Amino acid sequence: MSISIKTGLMALALLGSTALTAVTAQAADKEISWIYCGDTIDPVHTKYIKQWEEKNAGWKVAPEVVGWAQCQDKATTLAAAGTPVAMAYVGSRTLKEFAQNDLIVPVPMTDDEKKTYYPNIVNTVTFEGTQWGVPIAFSTKALYWNKDLFKQAGLDPETPPKTWAEEIEMAKTIKEKTGIPGFGLSAKTFDNTMHQFMHWVYTNNGTVIDADGKVTLDSPQILAALKAYKDIVPYSEEGPTAYEQNEVRAIFLDGKVAMIQAGSGAADRLKATKISWGITTLPLGPDAKGPGTLLITDSLAIFKGSGVEDKATEFAKFITSPDVQSEYELQGGAGLTPLRPSPKVDEFVAKDPHWKPLIEGISYGGPEPLFTDYKGFQNSMIEMIQSVVTGKAEPEAALKKAAGEIEAFK
Repeated sequence: MSISIKTGLMALALLGSTALTAVTAQAADKEISWIYCGDTIDPVHTKYIKQWEEKNAGWKVAPEVVGWAQCQDKATTLAAAGTPVAMAYVGSRTLKEFAQNDLIVPVPMTDDEKKTYYPNIVNTVTFEGTQWGVPIAFSTKALYWNKDLFKQAGLDPETPPKTWAEEIEMAKTIKEKTGIPGFGLSAKTFDNTMHQFMHWVYTNNGTVIDADGKVTLDSPQILAALKAYKDIVPYSEEGPTAYEQNEVRAIFLDGKVAMIQAGSGAADRLKATKISWGITTLPLGPDAKGPGTLLITDSLAIFKGSGVEDKATEFAKFITSPDVQSEYELQGGAGLTPLRPSPKVDEFVAKDPHWKPLIEGISYGGPEPLFTDYKGFQNSMIEMIQSVVTGKAEPEAALKKAAGEIEAFK
């Protein structure tokens, strides 16, 4: 979604210049303009915007709702043209790019603030030791399984796989005994194809790029993940390159696939079906140290040059503060995982145990890798996955090729 380098940013700004004539040159004094991704403003946010305005006389928060497909590009266009909004909802993966192009300001966290989050969350917004955004949305994945299909295949419906080897073997048994795919594999040319693979990376103690910026993709841990991906293809739905994760989820909700990796939104939808289902932490690879998952956060980025950076930062921290955030993320259906532990989260887990594995996977999870050209990195990863899934390349060759390509994107 985002433009990779500064020349690209300026090109996008020029392309959108005619649309900018109707935009105010600078965010108005006493107003915090906010590009808000989605179709409507969440009622929880509407409620707390009003509360914040009542406590900050003379200040107004002005959210502009922009569709998911356009919101990040719009924020980028305005910033690159020198007419930034005060704040925008962005994928945390883009923060490095924005920071390196001097488009956003740091939003440092105190040690006490960092401690309020689950482990590794702050890493998703940290670049060169500094935080560049305030997390506002968070997702993890767990393994869902169809107990009816397990039983139909002669498997114990109450015993899901704990390892990749068990997962592949169970998928094989289900496919052979029932004719129904044992696992839902995402391999479409779509961003979450890379995300789905990263869950395998983080359930085998792998990394794509280390803290010093060294590419570590070509490693035994990730090679094992890519080989496992290849091994499960015969027992997955036909033509995985036609499906992204929500389409795979739809097949699962139809009872036409036995296991999927999905977030909390799947549990909410499953309650409306007659499927007997279970949820557990993602199966582990041979080098795993504990339950893992890809940690995806979206953040509020504070743009440089609006003139209200300090107040926008204050508001961003308020609208993502523990009480407000927990009310927002625990509504169900949105696919969000709580960002912080709290008594309220404990209550939710006690009432609805499906939250437990989604939270447990955080312990050994890892962030979306931060690259200056994130889109280029993502495309190389998707091409690597697809080449293995379709049999066009062996895992070793595909991995070496991708590792060489993404050097240029870091």
